[in-house]
Amino acid sequence: MHDLVIRGGTIFDGTGRPGREGDVAVDGVRLTTVGGKAARGRREIDARGKAVSPGFLDIHSHSDSVALIYPLAESKTRQGVTTEAIGNCGNSAFPLLGQARDRASSMMKAMGIDTSWTTLGEYRTEVERRGVAVNLAPFIGHGTVRAAAMGMDDRAPTADELARMQELVTQAMDDGAFGLTTGLIYPPGCYSSLEEVVAVARPAAAAGGIYMSHLRNESDRLLDAVDEAIQVGRRAGLPVQISHHKAAGRDNWGKIRDSLAAIDRANAGGLDVTGDVYPYTAGSTSLATLIPAWAHAGGTGALVERLKSPETRARFRREMEEGLPGWENFAKQAGFDNVLITSVKTEKNAGLPGLTVAQAAARRGQDPYEALFDILVEEEATPGMVVFMMDEADVVRVLAHPKMMVGSDASGVAPYGPMARAKPHPRAYGTFPRVLGYFARDKGLMPLETAVWKMTGFPAERLGLADRGRLAAGLAADIVVFDPATVADKATYADPHRFPQGIEMVIVNGQVIVEGNANTGTKPGKVLRRSR
Repeated sequence: MHDLVIRGGTIFDGTGRPGREGDVAVDGVRLTTVGGKAARGRREIDARGKAVSPGFLDIHSHSDSVALIYPLAESKTRQGVTTEAIGNCGNSAFPLLGQARDRASSMMKAMGIDTSWTTLGEYRTEVERRGVAVNLAPFIGHGTVRAAAMGMDDRAPTADELARMQELVTQAMDDGAFGLTTGLIYPPGCYSSLEEVVAVARPAAAAGGIYMSHLRNESDRLLDAVDEAIQVGRRAGLPVQISHHKAAGRDNWGKIRDSLAAIDRANAGGLDVTGDVYPYTAGSTSLATLIPAWAHAGGTGALVERLKSPETRARFRREMEEGLPGWENFAKQAGFDNVLITSVKTEKNAGLPGLTVAQAAARRGQDPYEALFDILVEEEATPGMVVFMMDEADVVRVLAHPKMMVGSDASGVAPYGPMARAKPHPRAYGTFPRVLGYFARDKGLMPLETAVWKMTGFPAERLGLADRGRLAAGLAADIVVFDPATVADKATYADPHRFPQGIEMVIVNGQVIVEGNANTGTKPGKVLRRSR
């Protein structure tokens, strides 16, 4: 008798093959029967008319520290996510040394979490001690490594500092990290050269890891930035993943054709290049990224002090209006009426989330630039933002490309606790149902089996997770049961804390974590180790 049997569903096994009716049986943490007729189970689920697939693997997540604050990861688990790749955009929860520890401790302390760990191994121990609902696949962030080795300085590393960065990457890879990520628009990553990134990536390559990059530019210099990522892969000798691939800013819409062609050429030339995309036309990041990159040198405290100076504010305004070579100028590309404030930490500004910068300025009776500068000072540069900058036609092109998979670029959050009053990007709650419902079913962009593959077998293969991402006997029992006729995202920009519909059951490592539109409270997740 099996522990659990899911009867009569249409099995989409994560390989891209069309669905087939049959049973799925689970014993302990493993799948024991996939297809055909299974023996009886201690518990049986009637899945007739429903789809049964591997758990969704979020290849681009930011749940590193949030996994300790929201261990049930409700916004992710309720949309079917069972594994999250963390440490993206150059920012990881380890190694916490020097200024990297200072930055993380300040943020986590505000959330009630004591950053007692330093290394990936210690982070794994802490997460699993507390318990987590999903599996986490950790990457090490170049920005965190740089801050740990040399602080937030805007300069090249010394030979000793570069060697230290390589040591930290080697240690993380020895602890089971899946590779290296960069966030080349964010300090301190934006202060690095191609040569530095290549050097820091080499230990990850030697250990069999991959390179995932938030490109240095996703707008005016998109094609140069794609080329840089390809050069890192070629020179360091490791596969490349282009994170949340997009063309930002109306003047750049359509460049996706050329960037995808460059990726195709790199693959034809023998390099392994893939990417991911979220199914929305707005991005989300820190409100402080509206300020020129040079002003972030020295860390958040230094930025806030610069924001207090009338002379420096005048310089910021000029550079934001005119632009700077190589700097991704969100304010100019989108305009303040297309920048939504998503979060604040003070009671004074509690009414700002959900307003654009232009609306916030009008409410405060200020010029938009002065309002932005004041809000950043009052909130110590911590607010988040959503920026409307993409064209849906480009999103469709990326999503349909055979080398592109699905990633949310979001943390696992919930409508309570420290995020309750925030207005996070709806991708936190709706990414995977939106692909299945809106794009695959309603728009007919791809067959359902292809959509499932892009969020299961494909990202699992990318990470080298041989025992996840597919439904086959002997593999890990990470499973989603969903209704293909009704699955849909419900979260909006105005009302983002809305769970999707049509996700009926989610299983991680053989245990049910979501059932009947609710989390069960079970936390069977693990911090995974690289297996190749």
